[in-house]
This record gives sequence, structure tokens and C-alpha cells, in this order.
Amino acid sequence: MEILETLLETFFDLESMAEALPEMLTIGLGNTLLLASASAVLGTVLGMLLAAAGISRSRWLRWPARVYTDVFRGLPVAVTILLIGVGLAPIGLALWGPNPYPLGILALSLIAAAYMGEIFRSGIQSVESGQLEAARALGLSYRSAMRLVIIPQGVRRVLPAWVNQLIALIKESSLVYFLGLLASQRELFRIGQDYAANTGNQSALVLAGLFYLAITVPLTHLVNHIDRRLREGRTPAAPDEDDAYEPDRPGDPVAAARPALAGTGGRSRA
Repeated sequence: MEILETLLETFFDLESMAEALPEMLTIGLGNTLLLASASAVLGTVLGMLLAAAGISRSRWLRWPARVYTDVFRGLPVAVTILLIGVGLAPIGLALWGPNPYPLGILALSLIAAAYMGEIFRSGIQSVESGQLEAARALGLSYRSAMRLVIIPQGVRRVLPAWVNQLIALIKESSLVYFLGLLASQRELFRIGQDYAANTGNQSALVLAGLFYLAITVPLTHLVNHIDRRLREGRTPAAPDEDDAYEPDRPGDPVAAARPALAGTGGRSRA
């Protein structure tokens, strides 16, 4: 019982959560969504370019894409954020001042692009080669066939994997605090960490985790629903019973032949 009481007091203290809640709502939530959404858009665009380069016929495009993917997938996220956020800090100070968000977004986008590029590439290559040949036979160029036929199908197939990477990106945005944040720049995790350090109670971190769950769980179910609709399509409506029998139309040859067929038991005479 003592262990349970200690666990509840340390991680699920409602007073500590209520104390941190206003700042998480007014400051942390908006900053987390800004980091995640901006990185997701930029990472998706870069990932599509990487996928196109990865399946290109030119080795001068394939090899750099392969090297980029191997490097940014292999490095720890914290190392990449520090390399870009600290290494390019003088350039950032000259361009937009002491705001670490642009460099943090750039680092997260480069990391996400490496994963999304592989996701899109595998999805595009999973489309049957016969579809590309059929598109070429209809007169489409290679680029047009890829853009209009192959790539849309590949992107649809990897939608769940793309969302998984987006969820990982939302959680990885918490590591931007390595670059140093002002009070108004703190995201959810940093606010929870500050309250935990000041009070010695970890409940604010648990509250931050609940915020992450509130963002990611509905997103997962929404995309799963969209993916299911795309795969199954709309179920065709069953015909009404009233439409099952259509009255004879004037001049219908089948209707004209019915009396003769009825007199012969349904068999025509030679």
C-alpha cells in the first residue's frame, strides 16, 4: 500500500497537475503543435523528393538520396538536433535572432524526411509494374505515368506508416528544449519538466504525456478510418424491390414474344 500511495503522490497528484495545466494549455500546446506541424509539412515534401530520387534511373540522384537516408536514420535524434541547432546557431542569429524554433524545425524536418522518403519509396515500388506499362501504352510519358498513376497509389498504401512517423515526430519535438527555450517558447514536455524540477513531483510530466496522447490517439483513429474508406470504397446500394420488375415498354420485342412463348411452355417452335 505504501508503494501505491507513493506512486499516486509522485505521478498522479491532481494539485500539481492543476498548477501546470494553464501554462500547458496557453503556451506548451501551441508550441508543440507548431513544431510538429511545420516539421511534418517540410519533412513530407523533402521525403517525396527523396523517394523520387531513390527510384530515379540516374545514379547521381539515387546515391545521394541513399547516403542522406542512411545518415539521418542512423544518427540519434538528439545528436542531429544539437548538430543543426548549435552548429548553425550563428547563421540563425544573423537571420532571425535568438529564436531556436527555425533550426529546431529544420532538424526535425531533415530527420522526418529520411524516414518518410523510405516510406514513400517502398509504397511507390509496391505498385504493380504492369500499371506503369499500361500507362505508357496509353501514351503517357514516364514522368506523367509516375505522377498520375503510380505515385498516388503508392502514397495511399503507405498512409498508416506515414501517420506512425508523424506521431513519432510529435513526440520527438520535445527534444528541441536542448537548444534552450525562453519561457514563452517552451513546449509541453519542457513545461512539465520545469514543474517537476521546481516541485519535486513528477505529475506535471504525466500531464504532458496525457496531452501527447490526446493529440496522437484521435489522429491515429482518424487516419485509420480514412485508410479503410480508401481501401473498401463505398458499398453500392442494393436495388429496391420495386425496381426488380420493370413493366413492359411499348415496342419491346421481348414483351411481344411472351404470349407466344407462354403457349408453348416457354419453348420456341422450329
